[in-house]
Amino acid sequence: MPFGSPANWGATPEERSRPQPADTLLNRPVALFDRAVTVHAPAALAYRWLCQISVAPYSYDLLDNLGKRSPRTLTPGADELAPGDTLIVFLLTEVDPGHSLTGRSFAKSEKLFGPVAVTYSVEPIDADTCRMLCRIVVTSKGFRGRLKEFLLGWGDLVMMRKQLLTLKKYAERDHRFSRTPPPAGR
Repeated sequence: MPFGSPANWGATPEERSRPQPADTLLNRPVALFDRAVTVHAPAALAYRWLCQISVAPYSYDLLDNLGKRSPRTLTPGADELAPGDTLIVFLLTEVDPGHSLTGRSFAKSEKLFGPVAVTYSVEPIDADTCRMLCRIVVTSKGFRGRLKEFLLGWGDLVMMRKQLLTLKKYAERDHRFSRTPPPAGR
């Protein structure tokens, strides 16, 4: 992981250049942070796990979930999200079922970091593999904006990396489990 910039972790140049719905939610100068991971599970299963962030953060539970453990199994109905629903510190503005979740930060969280927008998405590669992506969009103007961009970028990189790797782990685990034949003789 390069120490020069927190702007990218895991996203390909093509993924970084692709427009995302969050790109249009802020009307000031912006900075983009892209994070991505390959998930060896069907896109539909990865999307179900991505929707779990409406239940818990799935990062470092001690830090961002007050020590409460994020669920290790899918929560029924967690994927039935709609604009106006809550996603961590975001209010969902757009939901493309099976593909993406987009939102903007609540006013309370904007006091600390200013306006922030996010798009989480899952893109299939083949029947058993997909990419899980996240784009964070922040305003960045003047010294204060650059300082905020620096702090948010590095903090988000640490937390988002853990979040995406955790969601990947559970989606891949569930996919392996679903493909495991029952033991012989049963």
